[in-house]
Amino acid sequence: MTPQTPYDDLDPAGRRWLRLLGPAVGGPPRARLVCLPHAGGAATAYLGWVRHLPPRTELFAVQYPGRQDRLAEPCVESMTGMADRVAAALAGLPPLPTVVFGHSMGSLVAYEALARVQRRHPAALPERLFVSGTAAPHRDREGLPALDDASLVAYTHRQGGAFPGVYEDPELRELLLPSLRGDFRLLAGYRPAAAPAPLGVPVTALGGDRDTGCTAEDLRSWEGLTTGTFATRTFPGGHFYLQDGEEHLVRLVTSAPLGAASR
Repeated sequence: MTPQTPYDDLDPAGRRWLRLLGPAVGGPPRARLVCLPHAGGAATAYLGWVRHLPPRTELFAVQYPGRQDRLAEPCVESMTGMADRVAAALAGLPPLPTVVFGHSMGSLVAYEALARVQRRHPAALPERLFVSGTAAPHRDREGLPALDDASLVAYTHRQGGAFPGVYEDPELRELLLPSLRGDFRLLAGYRPAAAPAPLGVPVTALGGDRDTGCTAEDLRSWEGLTTGTFATRTFPGGHFYLQDGEEHLVRLVTSAPLGAASR
């Protein structure tokens, strides 16, 4: 008999949208971390987190269409379409204390997806949401690039990241720019509710202390989007601070109290 894996328990939406990066080690999983990548990013952006996971904690990441193993699929270029699909995938996960982490665009997708989970499947809400590197949805969003190749490449250089020169390679640029463009088209068309609904889970907002695109005030703007506890925390670095301090960040995220008492 084939041993059961976490993927055996996922419904079709989960198998399509979620990638298991780190199965639980040391016994059956007792906690789960689900991560959502930035614009142009993919599930493997969180692959380095696996080695820092506590025992018996599994790590899933959302895989947006238009990249990696979903390269042949068109990007989802509306927040409504993206959030609906991610919400369905999250709601279909087997019951387990869960923390959700999103970086930059991933924070906005996470919020919108969880707002839908809260309305449709409230029992599937996570224990905590960590948002990172962006202001709350209702804040004015400035500085999005134009969608031509040159503007997108210039924007990635300003933001930094693990591979700042990757777009200089013509073949890689041709492969990667369509998903980046699709994600920024989604962000450009994003129209959040005038009064976004607060989530019934604690929220922690994280950022880099040298990220000029996400200030301390931007991080604090998330406070109104939770009926639970709220906290902010900054780390050394810019917009992609999380790539330089994975161990400390994973320790913080996975040390969040789990269980109904934490709400």
